[in-house]
Amino acid sequence: MADCMPPSAPDADPQWIAGHARVQRVPSRDLTLFIQRGFLSQQECADLIDRIEACRRPSTIADANGDSAFRTSETCDLDDGDSFIATIDAKLADFAGINPIYGEPIQGQRYAVGQEFKAHTDYFEPDGPDFDKYCSVAGNRTWTLMVYLNEPGAGGATRFPKIGKTVQPETGKLLAWNNRLREGAYNPASLHHGMKVRSGVKHIITKWYREKPWR
Repeated sequence: MADCMPPSAPDADPQWIAGHARVQRVPSRDLTLFIQRGFLSQQECADLIDRIEACRRPSTIADANGDSAFRTSETCDLDDGDSFIATIDAKLADFAGINPIYGEPIQGQRYAVGQEFKAHTDYFEPDGPDFDKYCSVAGNRTWTLMVYLNEPGAGGATRFPKIGKTVQPETGKLLAWNNRLREGAYNPASLHHGMKVRSGVKHIITKWYREKPWR
C-alpha cells in the first residue's frame, strides 16, 4: 500500500492507486486502468468462490437489448453483513481511496464453459430507458474494481477493445478502471468484454462505486 491513506473521498485518486506496491498502470491516453497481481490471497479467493457457489443465480442486464446471449454468467449478491465480506469490501475501498458509503454491495460472478458477458460499459447510459430507475438515488457508476478468483482452463479473459488491451485471468489479480472522463461525462473507452470460457470455470468479484452515497 501507499505510505498514508488519503482522506476517504467520493472518487478514486489515480495517483493514490499508482502508489500501491505491485500496481501497473496500463499505458493508454483513453482509459485509466490499473492492474495489481496478488491483491487477494489464494485462501480469500477460495472462500469467496464458496460463497458464490452457494447463492448463484442467472445474471441480468439493465436496458435489455433483445440479445438473450449477451450476458450468460451467473451472479451472487454477497452479504455485506458477513464479516469476511466486510473485510474484503474495506480492502477494496482502501485500495481505491473511496469512502465505502459510495460503494454498491460486492457481486460475485461465475462463468462456465461457453458463458460470457459481451462488450459493455458498467455505467448506465444517460439516454437509456432504465437510467432513472438505476441512477435516481445514487447517481451513475464511477469506478469499477474487479478481482479474478481463479484461472479457468482456457478463455475467460477481459478485453478492452477500444484501447487494444486484453487481460488474462490470474488468481487474486485486481483490475481497477475509471468509467468517467469527468463528472457527468462517461467514458466509452471503458467498454469491456468478459470473453467466453473455453475450459473450466471462472469466478470473479466486482465492486462498483457511485457518484452519490449508496442507500
